Amino acid sequence: MGQGRGSARPTMVVGVAILCLLALTHSTFAAIYTVGAGGGWTYNVQSWPRGKSFKAGDILAFNYARGSHNVAGVSRRGFNSCIAPRGARVYQSGRDRIRLRRGVNYFICTFPGHCKGGMRIAINAS
Repeated sequence: MGQGRGSARPTMVVGVAILCLLALTHSTFAAIYTVGAGGGWTYNVQSWPRGKSFKAGDILAFNYARGSHNVAGVSRRGFNSCIAPRGARVYQSGRDRIRLRRGVNYFICTFPGHCKGGMRIAINAS
């Protein structure tokens, strides 16, 4: 009877180790996309996502001059109105990295006039 109990432990340890490796491997395959390519996060980037295939877990790199812009993740309503809701996370480093979630992800610059001037994108991640 004691022998049966002891043999389950190594199997469980191996199973947990495999699950941990799979979790780590999933994030390894995430692609990193630089928003706006060489021009970075600036005006008129709405067409930048066209032709790209984004997946949940991919990372968007927002590069811009710190203090000149920012980036906020918003809802569809915030995207359409160019208003970040109270409590929205606003990134301001100039080298922000944001992981995409499944579905449509909306981003705007909250500096006055910037979003309405074209600093906003919608990214659909499968």
